[in-house]
Amino acid sequence: MTVPTDPPARPGPPLRITVRPVAPQVVRFLRTEAGSAVVLLAATVAALVWANSPWSDAYTTFWGTTAGVGVGGHGLVMDLHAWVNDALMAVFFLVIGLEINRELTTGELRNRRTATVPALGALGGLVVPALLFLAIAGRSDGAHGWGIVMSTDTAFVVGVLALFGPRCPDQLRLFLLTLAVVDDIGAITVMAVFYTDHVSLAWLGASVLLVVALVVVRLMGEWRLTPYLLLGIALWGTVHASGVHATLAGVVLGLVVPARLARREDVEAVPRYARTLSLETTAEREHLTELAARAAVPPAERLQRVLHPWSAYVVVPLFGLANAGISLTGDSLAAGATSTVTVAVVVALVVGKTVGVFAASSLALLTGIGDLPGRVRWTHLLGGSVLTGIGFTISLFVTELAFDDEALVAQAKIGVLTASLIAAVLGSVTLRFFGERSPLCTPDDGPPAALPPRPWVAPPA
Repeated sequence: MTVPTDPPARPGPPLRITVRPVAPQVVRFLRTEAGSAVVLLAATVAALVWANSPWSDAYTTFWGTTAGVGVGGHGLVMDLHAWVNDALMAVFFLVIGLEINRELTTGELRNRRTATVPALGALGGLVVPALLFLAIAGRSDGAHGWGIVMSTDTAFVVGVLALFGPRCPDQLRLFLLTLAVVDDIGAITVMAVFYTDHVSLAWLGASVLLVVALVVVRLMGEWRLTPYLLLGIALWGTVHASGVHATLAGVVLGLVVPARLARREDVEAVPRYARTLSLETTAEREHLTELAARAAVPPAERLQRVLHPWSAYVVVPLFGLANAGISLTGDSLAAGATSTVTVAVVVALVVGKTVGVFAASSLALLTGIGDLPGRVRWTHLLGGSVLTGIGFTISLFVTELAFDDEALVAQAKIGVLTASLIAAVLGSVTLRFFGERSPLCTPDDGPPAALPPRPWVAPPA
């Protein structure tokens, strides 16, 4: 007997994205950040569980264990917590510097109209939360923590978008990524200027000389990474000794490494070397072909390709594991609920970031000096503005710089975790609700329109 079945549904029209495609390197960056958010969340939960378990003393003891490197009578000894915050996080800031460098050189920040809206949004998201924090906690002992609320956690924002955001969110992600780049520039500047206590002019002078050496190497057209990395390691040491936070050395290195487009003659040289290798497969010809291929790719892109997965999946989760372990006892939660610092952090991140980003971005749109990318609309802008209240990595980082009082550190961290959770939930609900009513991609009966090829090499000089 034949079992009756429902008639097959008529296939609907194919979905067609009607916006300019996002650059492949940006897509790869976003995918890595989305995956990193899951690992970072797991590390954060593990830190909280560990710090509130019967083995909580082991958490403090482990991260307080000292370790060092030395040659002869000279060396550097720090506890594991400091190695993560001062040394490993330099890799994280190096990746940020490389991303800023690429965006300024070949990315979205080159286009004034495209970059204006997220750039102004980022400035609003830096100023308004800081002012709101000071309005609430400016007369308390925690007033110095105003920098905690200025930065957005790119990994968590992109991860939330990937897991709970609307369909086809790439252009919205690109908007938030551009905003995060400018946001990071502001947060790093604040760290350098306002959260450095004592400076050694001699070591700072040595750092300046190393920066000059890096610029000279760049101007000489050096495409190998080894000189940049060796000078960068030396720069980290001198900046650390100067009293300025050593992670800033990573940002400087990332900004100096060349990110220019590949020169056409360098690209055209690669197949010539490959042909000679096919005629005679010797180690020398293989080495020359490999060098030609490397010379054709910008050093910044090669370095970011290597470091970004390590930063996303190792450095940032280790930072979360080392810094998110706060005691959540009844007393600490009660203290946080009544703490001016905790309230100021939550309000500044959730309300201040939303108002600052949305208002400044709206001003850019209303005055006509900038455009939203693709099909991103006001409602998506609102949801994205709420998500910028997820301040985690750099917020926790600045907390360690701002306060010496462990009680204030714990209260600020409770505020950061609470605000990040609230912003993630509210932003996800907002984008999900409006994303269904104002989709970022639209159906189209016809085939996708042909798109002009993107230039990927610089024209010959």
